[in-house]
Amino acid sequence: MAENNPDQPDAIDPDGAESVAARSADTESSSDTQGEGAVGTAPPPDQAEGPERDLEEELAAAQDAALRAQADAMNVQRRAEQEIEKARKFALERFCGDLLTVVDNLERALESAGEDHGAAALIEGVELTHKGFLDMLTKYGVEAVEPLGEPFDPETAQAMSMVEQADVEPNSVIAVMQKGYLLNGRLLRPAMVMVSKAPG
Repeated sequence: MAENNPDQPDAIDPDGAESVAARSADTESSSDTQGEGAVGTAPPPDQAEGPERDLEEELAAAQDAALRAQADAMNVQRRAEQEIEKARKFALERFCGDLLTVVDNLERALESAGEDHGAAALIEGVELTHKGFLDMLTKYGVEAVEPLGEPFDPETAQAMSMVEQADVEPNSVIAVMQKGYLLNGRLLRPAMVMVSKAPG
């Protein structure tokens, strides 16, 4: 009977080899099963893209709302600037309108003085005053409307009477009884005129 040698390896048990092979096969089978389960549990493409698509739509809607808000703000700012500019241009409208009465009186004084040489100094003073008033009004955007000889324009003139004139085109201004004035292009006071009409 042979003695057991502790230096020699244990004899291989055929049954043990089979059990190791079986465990290896079970491990591979389990790994394959887990792999198939991982693939099988992945969400469908439609479901995976759903949240991303929602986020993109929300982002596009937010960007559109931001652009609309910016455009509205620019429109409000533009309207405010236009209102400020209009207020600046026409703030003196009433004041300039009151000054026109002074101009009218100065012009009447010059017309009534005529050729009176004894009042030459007075006439010169009135002329200088009249010129100073007109220069000041021009500085602030006031300009006279004198449509004598021009076609009648109801936007800038008011017809006080109509007179038959054979040698003048109908609807022409043949006399200006009071000059009109514009303030920065807007009518401050219409001219009072006499208009021609064709002979009956």
